[in-house]
Amino acid sequence: MPKMYFNNNMKNFRISNWQQKINNLSKLNVDFIITKKFDKIFSKTKSKTFISEIIGKKLKPKFIFVSNNFKFGNKREGNVGELIKNEINYNYRIVKPQPLLIKKKVISSSLIRKYLQNGKLNDANKLLKKNWSVVGKVQKGKQLGKKIGFPTANIDIKDYILAKPGVYAVKAKIQKSSNYIKGIANLGYRPTFNGKKILLEVHLFNFSGNLYNKYLTVEFLKFIRKEKKFKNVDQLKKRIKIDLLIAKKTK
Repeated sequence: MPKMYFNNNMKNFRISNWQQKINNLSKLNVDFIITKKFDKIFSKTKSKTFISEIIGKKLKPKFIFVSNNFKFGNKREGNVGELIKNEINYNYRIVKPQPLLIKKKVISSSLIRKYLQNGKLNDANKLLKKNWSVVGKVQKGKQLGKKIGFPTANIDIKDYILAKPGVYAVKAKIQKSSNYIKGIANLGYRPTFNGKKILLEVHLFNFSGNLYNKYLTVEFLKFIRKEKKFKNVDQLKKRIKIDLLIAKKTK
């Protein structure tokens, strides 16, 4: 992703990962998908070269759909106007779809990120028309949840957008399974245990089994509360019991 490539400090930005995007597009019955790694060499491609060599000689499209603020080429020098000027030269047509609006707001990835970061999960899910989800590999942790009676599957969220740290009602499915299991998750730093690293901890209801090194798809259903540092583990356990009741009632 260009924005992440040029900003080394931008670590949590993605709403979905590469495979999720592929899966979503496949549901729309697209014929094929082309992916290109954005690297130093590609970033130096001039806009004229992009049009002549990639669009004109390689892709040869009949229609190109872009937004009004679309930029491309080295240092974002290319724009929609340049694409339109070259329509006749390379036999394509530019189509600029009208932006989708909801309550007079443009539906954009920036707005979805804002909702997730502010704990407005329901609003984000409405714009996505599905539950926001994270796919990740279960790793071995410090087993803190197990020690207090609530074993969790620990997932590193990598470069996913950091939604508001806190407790969420979730449902999850194990890789290659179509069955979802309801649960509860904590996304954050675990301040009660002086945690420093962002971690997604998922506790699945009525489940027993080894999930280490397996991939989980975790769908976020409801934001229950923000992350809090408790005075002691007993206070934390009391609050978890309340959170569990809320999560189990969430549909």
